[in-house]
Amino acid sequence: MRRIETAILISGRGSNMAALIEAARAPDYPARIRVVIADRTDAGGLALADAAGVETLTIAPKAVGGRPGFEAALDAALTARAVELICLAGFMRILSADFVGRWRALNIHPSLLPAYKGLNTHARALADGAREHGATVHWVAPELDSGEIVAQARVPVLPGDDPERLAQRVLEAEHALYPAALRAACRRLA
Repeated sequence: MRRIETAILISGRGSNMAALIEAARAPDYPARIRVVIADRTDAGGLALADAAGVETLTIAPKAVGGRPGFEAALDAALTARAVELICLAGFMRILSADFVGRWRALNIHPSLLPAYKGLNTHARALADGAREHGATVHWVAPELDSGEIVAQARVPVLPGDDPERLAQRVLEAEHALYPAALRAACRRLA
């Protein structure tokens, strides 16, 4: 079985990244996590990836001339490692249409898209009185949180929920959803 060479982009703690790395340890998993790239030197996920034996790299946008320099350095790093697919996992930067046009990328978003694009999804769902919430894995498109949906996980909104409690349940669902969605995406690309 051919495994799809995959990069994970992170900005923070890397819990979804860790779920992807763990899934990819299975010999029959169709993705190989080639590298984890962070846009922040203090991203907690870097230590987790390193401890798991995955190559890590930091590309700080300010150090490479902002967005154009960042995307050029990112493009070079991905190309040098023969990456075929990117997974955004808590990556808090919007990529340009040009970059998105050159790379296949998945993103995980904490809502049932198309509802609640952007930030503060849990608080917005609660404010609207939503009865369910969840997470979506989608293909990255130039317009924020608008690409083709690969998979979703639904989570009930419970009485007494606040944004933090709801976020924790959604995050737990994400940890199962993202590896399953990456598996499906790799089979589609193979």
